[in-house]
Amino acid sequence: MPYLRMVGITKYFPGVVANDNITFEVEEGEIHALVGENGAGKSTLMKILYGMEKPDAGQIYLNDQPVNIPNPQTAIQLGIDMVHQHFQLVPSLTVAENVTLGYEPHHGPFIDRRLTDQRVRELSERFGLLVEPDAVVADLSVGEQQRVEILKLLYRDARLLILDEPSAVLTPQEVEDLFEVLRRLVETGRTAIFITHKLREVMAICDRATVLRRGRVVGTVRVDETEPETIARMMVGRELAPIRRGEPLREPPKPRLIVRDLHVSDDRGLPAVQGISFRVGAGEIVGLAGVEGNGQRELIEALVGLRKPEGGDVVLGDEVVTEAANRKRRDLGMAIIPEDRNRQGLSAESTLTENLVSTRYHKPPFSRWGFLRVGEMRAFALRAIRQFDIRVRGPNVRVRTLSGGNAQKVVVARELAEVPQLLIAAQPTRGLDVGATQFVHSELLHLRAAGTAILLISADLDELLALADRFLVIFEGRLVGELMPIEATRERLGILMTGRSEQGR
Repeated sequence: MPYLRMVGITKYFPGVVANDNITFEVEEGEIHALVGENGAGKSTLMKILYGMEKPDAGQIYLNDQPVNIPNPQTAIQLGIDMVHQHFQLVPSLTVAENVTLGYEPHHGPFIDRRLTDQRVRELSERFGLLVEPDAVVADLSVGEQQRVEILKLLYRDARLLILDEPSAVLTPQEVEDLFEVLRRLVETGRTAIFITHKLREVMAICDRATVLRRGRVVGTVRVDETEPETIARMMVGRELAPIRRGEPLREPPKPRLIVRDLHVSDDRGLPAVQGISFRVGAGEIVGLAGVEGNGQRELIEALVGLRKPEGGDVVLGDEVVTEAANRKRRDLGMAIIPEDRNRQGLSAESTLTENLVSTRYHKPPFSRWGFLRVGEMRAFALRAIRQFDIRVRGPNVRVRTLSGGNAQKVVVARELAEVPQLLIAAQPTRGLDVGATQFVHSELLHLRAAGTAILLISADLDELLALADRFLVIFEGRLVGELMPIEATRERLGILMTGRSEQGR
């Protein structure tokens, strides 16, 4: 009998059947992948399991016993816990304080800090999650913060772990460390549900995979008996042709973006970008690799006009734009896919149409003689919905109601609607399924062929290796390496991303 059974799970939202009579089974001691397109119903199903949503129909069984899970606290009591894609940590607290938050051991009326540190250290050593209990979370790397998240689950004695896109911000080496931890956990009898868009990871770590499409289960397969292409086909319902980088550039392209000795500070006034110089040419994709938090955000904001540099120059085409406003840069042909769609890419309370025209509403055909042309805006939105397969009820829905993947499609559709001179694309496929990712990659290559200069910032090395003509690696605000495609491998890029030289590995 399976350890977990979700039988006949159905969940309605206005105008949408998110889960349509889903039956999902997980065996004890396995790592089970849950995959599917954006809007396939994965997140809704896991929110139901974790008590964040209530199903309209269906029943959950643990160890063949029916259970009701009205909230996350009940899920935790039942041994179900979740590592969210965006970490739920308090940066100013220590590792031990984060791990035990809400479940602290007490000595009389006071928290027993010595016992807290001792328990966290024992868990850390037992499962190979090596972090110091008294370290402040804000000082930890992203990989170390993820270990803290997993320690939280183990401290609460989770038996079933839900991992939502756990490798999204990790280096290749950190991903391997995570996989080793997961293997150790299942050896102790724990069970994991692994949500990911990366089929390489499904094949590397999972025992079985259940595929959802449009709210229904397409099938469950044993990973060691199938191919990634088969899973991809199940996810999207069609064959996916491989994306191939364009022909190598035969001569150095004309620079469209020149960055010279750029210095940028972070929000605290500390150096975040330290003397960076590089060029991006017409018809060239330059990939910038690096673990998140090494100056990428500040660099992007300086390039697009949202953060004033402390020194250096930014040149777009033939014009110095170091001090120019964002609209001026857009008028010169810059397009931007920001890394944080919620903070910088979208207005959650505005409609899909309003978001799609937000960078060009003041231009024809969307305005004339100072008046907005609502019909042209709606027609543009309907074309974008069809072209980019944005799963919505219509162009007037509020963006806050969209799934993360569909929200990202709105940003991509807006920025790729015209052929820009320069595209700064930061994590352009984050949260997108394999079909949508392939579409975006194809669009980037079309822009490259049309002469657009593209700076591609991504934590996904497979994405960079598939698309980039050159590779830059950033670490602690400095460029620490430049590689050509013939030199670049996951291992070499991963080593540089950690700040080590290949000789010192």
